[in-house]
Amino acid sequence: MHIVKFTFECGGFDFEMMRGGMSLSAWNTAREFAAHGHRVSIVTPAHGRIGYLREKFHLEEVEYSLTYDMPLLLDREVWPGFPAALTVPLTTRAHRMTLDGVDIYFLSNDYLDLLSDRFYPPKTSEGHELSYFKPLVFQIDGIRFIETMFGGEQIVVQAYEPLYHYLLALAFRDSPHTRVVSTVASNMPINQKVYRPQVQTLLDLLSVAADLDAFADREAGTGLDVVRGHIPSTHLHSEYGPDYVGVFSMVVTSCDLVNFLSEGQKDFYSTFRDTPFEDLFRTLTVSRLLRENAHKFFVGGCAISDAWLGRDPGAVDRNKVLTSLGLDPELPTFYHSSRYSVHHKGQVEMMRAIDRVLASDRGVNFVVRCLLRAGASGSQAAGNTYFQEVAERYPGNVFLDWRMVDEDTLFDQASSADFCLFPSKFELDTFLIAQGEAMACGAVPIATAQEGTRHFGHHRDTASPEATGFPLDRSFREDDPLLADDLVSRIRQAAAMFREDAPAYERLSANARRVARGFTWERAARRHLEMFALIDGGGVPELSDDDALRYGWFDRLSEKAWSEDRERVSRAAITHGDLAAYRRCGDVDDAAVSSMFRAAYNRGRFETCHRLAAGSSREDLMSVLRERCRLEQHDGRWSVDYHFPDARRVDVFLPAAPDAAAADSARQPHTLARRGASFTGAFPGAAPAGTLHFLLTLSSGRFVWDRKETAS
Repeated sequence: MHIVKFTFECGGFDFEMMRGGMSLSAWNTAREFAAHGHRVSIVTPAHGRIGYLREKFHLEEVEYSLTYDMPLLLDREVWPGFPAALTVPLTTRAHRMTLDGVDIYFLSNDYLDLLSDRFYPPKTSEGHELSYFKPLVFQIDGIRFIETMFGGEQIVVQAYEPLYHYLLALAFRDSPHTRVVSTVASNMPINQKVYRPQVQTLLDLLSVAADLDAFADREAGTGLDVVRGHIPSTHLHSEYGPDYVGVFSMVVTSCDLVNFLSEGQKDFYSTFRDTPFEDLFRTLTVSRLLRENAHKFFVGGCAISDAWLGRDPGAVDRNKVLTSLGLDPELPTFYHSSRYSVHHKGQVEMMRAIDRVLASDRGVNFVVRCLLRAGASGSQAAGNTYFQEVAERYPGNVFLDWRMVDEDTLFDQASSADFCLFPSKFELDTFLIAQGEAMACGAVPIATAQEGTRHFGHHRDTASPEATGFPLDRSFREDDPLLADDLVSRIRQAAAMFREDAPAYERLSANARRVARGFTWERAARRHLEMFALIDGGGVPELSDDDALRYGWFDRLSEKAWSEDRERVSRAAITHGDLAAYRRCGDVDDAAVSSMFRAAYNRGRFETCHRLAAGSSREDLMSVLRERCRLEQHDGRWSVDYHFPDARRVDVFLPAAPDAAAADSARQPHTLARRGASFTGAFPGAAPAGTLHFLLTLSSGRFVWDRKETAS
């Protein structure tokens, strides 16, 4: 096969050319594909680094030139002060180098050479700096380059991150020679949208026909207004105007395969189960298109580099490393290394937890690396004043560094740690490689029990023989005191285990090392190549019955499952509260309804509970539902009392008020105070007419929406 990688960065061969995990995935799988005897080409921007690459590697210019006018159409509401349309004249050239059997093509022009330090335009540039369109320019240039250099060849194009290749997916959708595989490199919001007039103009430039209406959301109803108002703060979804179309909708319908980095990431992106976004997601066009095309999904996997796995953590001099950082090597040491991203990485809550732990216990160390994008090659600038204050408040306990450093330094520090801290939030960034690297050195993880890193095993109870670490509840709040509390508790628990129960610690450390070292790029490459060969040969993948049952997609089950595995289907129907599916397997009696009700109630699926109770002869089921929420009117005020056994936190959103100021207030959640087994809150005046919306955080880590109509 000829595999062409289409990626906005692929600098895993040189840390100066690397800005994120996508680099490592793109480069390491490319090397493995070549080692398996396949022809591999990479198409990527030069990012203004041609001079650097020429000095360090054997780089040659390719006989290629493309001159064109790049049309940019700007939404005037997003880009005030800019013209609605402008044209950028560009001339693109290409350079190539061959490394480890892989041909890397670097595309260069006035746009692709922008941002030579950080590579990616910051999100804040949208509406302010035209460099924001650099990835869009790369799509046009990359498509034209592939058409020119490889046109007529049978190729498999593996493209990274849907936001960076939706035009490519559409451009090659009907090509008889080109198969396209989309790799979801990070969990960007699944309904992320782009300006439709811009998309249409570029499709016209490429002479590609596409029905963009198919990717648009229908007019939103009012039933989920409160949910829609809150969800942007969870980073899972944003609202767009009518002139926008969904990126993933275009990709999932146009590509031959969609590749995920882990099984948990695939599950998360398929259903958004247990998140505050789950109910809203089911109403969106992308949800329907995803479900119709889910047979294209596969897990290619992610891994730890051979160079890292080939090193010996036991050969690292812990005393020397920690002493050089100003830390006491006799103390339990906690390690964090990631790019600086306070929301996605949970770093604010982590530093607050470190502050609280050290205020009462100076017998622990913290090595904290928050890598600044602009801080390559030696910058010492602080990225966060509070973080710096914590480090200065506890000299001898905290080493804080903002620099990008080489792999030798990272390995030595990870190998000198006893635990690693990875409190990811929003499931947007999953610490796949960084956490795996630390675990491979024996560091016991204290990490979010999110879907994307479930394979690392830290979600299990520490008493389990297979456990690798300590789980933290998932977080979908920008400022989450519960996550900080969890971190404090887990750090203290881990330190106590290290000091008082060495066998338990050693078991977790050995498990962490064993699990992480099983994730190799060779294994990931074999998974990729199996699926690439399928589509390259004209085959069509199938959705597994296991996935359909796990997701509750009974309409996607095979006939074989209905006829030969009815018992398993009926169990899944009970789990998902699907009466119609259960009825296909047998008669529905009170016992079955009761089992469905109990399963739905324990998960906080109250609408399902209401449907089941309404169709049942058991009046006690409806009584259980009525008792969970009560309103009372007092002199000059009203109160709410909410009771649900598994709730850890309950937020209430009041009905929207007629005037704008009051309406804004109503959109803000009010956290109810815990009183024993209930959550209560009191408010001035009479209870407002309308609907109270509740967002429950359950002790299982699940988030649930509930609602109650108030008297008018």
